[in-house]
Amino acid sequence: MTKDVEAVAEPEFSAKDYNDPPPAPLIDMEELKKWSLYRACIAEFVATLLFLYITVLTVIGYSAQSDTAAGGDDCGGVGILGIAWAFGGMIFILVYCTAGISGGHINPAVTFGLFVARKVSLLRAVLYMISQCLGAICGVGLVKAFQSSYYVRYGGGANVMAHGYNKGTGLGAEIIGTFVLVYTVFAATDPKRNARDSHVPVLAPLPIGFAVFMVHLATIPITGTGINPARSFGAAVIYNQEKSWNEHWIFWVGPFIGAAVAAIYHQYVLRAAAIKALGSFRSTA
Repeated sequence: MTKDVEAVAEPEFSAKDYNDPPPAPLIDMEELKKWSLYRACIAEFVATLLFLYITVLTVIGYSAQSDTAAGGDDCGGVGILGIAWAFGGMIFILVYCTAGISGGHINPAVTFGLFVARKVSLLRAVLYMISQCLGAICGVGLVKAFQSSYYVRYGGGANVMAHGYNKGTGLGAEIIGTFVLVYTVFAATDPKRNARDSHVPVLAPLPIGFAVFMVHLATIPITGTGINPARSFGAAVIYNQEKSWNEHWIFWVGPFIGAAVAAIYHQYVLRAAAIKALGSFRSTA
C-alpha cells in the first residue's frame, strides 16, 4: 500500500519586504505651514554650530600645541589622527542626536545629494543649507571669541590649499571625499538594507562618522578637508582673509559634484530607479 502524502503548503513570501518612500515634491509650499520644518531647521543650525565649534577649536588647539616657535612640541597636540577623530566623532554624535528630527544632514553637500535623489524638496533643501551656513558662522564665531589670541595666528581653521598642490588636485580631492561621504549616507539609510539586514543592529550614524574620519585622514594634507561647504564657509567668513576666499569655490563646487555623482550612482545604478520607473510605466501601459 502506498501512503498518501499530504502536501504541505509553503508560506508565501513577498518579493519586496520593504517600502521605498515616495519621491519628495520639487516645491511643496505646504511645508511652510508645518512646525516640523522649522524645528528641523533649528536642529540643523544648532548641530552645525556645535560641529564647527568643537572641530575648529581642535584644529587651532593642535596648531598652538605643535608650534615650536611658540614653545610647542612637534609631537604635541592630538595630531592629524586626533583632528580626523574630532570631525568623525562629532558627526557620529550629531547625526545620532538629530536624525529623528531633521535627518541629521549637517552638511549642504549631503542635503544637495538627497535633493538630487528626490529625498527632500527644494524648499526644505534651501532652508537646511541656510540654517547650516548660519550655524557654521556662529560656531566659528564662538571659537574666535574664546581663542582670540590664537585664532588669526593659526589660520582660523579655514580651508586652503596646502603648499605644493594645485587647485585641480584640491577639487578632485573634494569631489572624491564627498562622494565617499554621501555614498555612505545613502547606503547606511537605504530602506532595502534596513529590511534585509534587520537582524543586524547597524547604527546608521556610525558608518557615516567613520566615512568622515577616513576622508579627513586622506585629504587633510591637501585641502585641510572640506567635504562640507558650511564648514568651509563659516570658517572663511570669520577668518576673512584673501587666500581663503580665492580658493573658496573649490569647497562648494567639489562637494556638490561629489554629492550629485554619489546620489545618481546609488539611486540610478545600484538601486536601478530609472529601470524600475520604466518598467512600471510599461506595465501600466
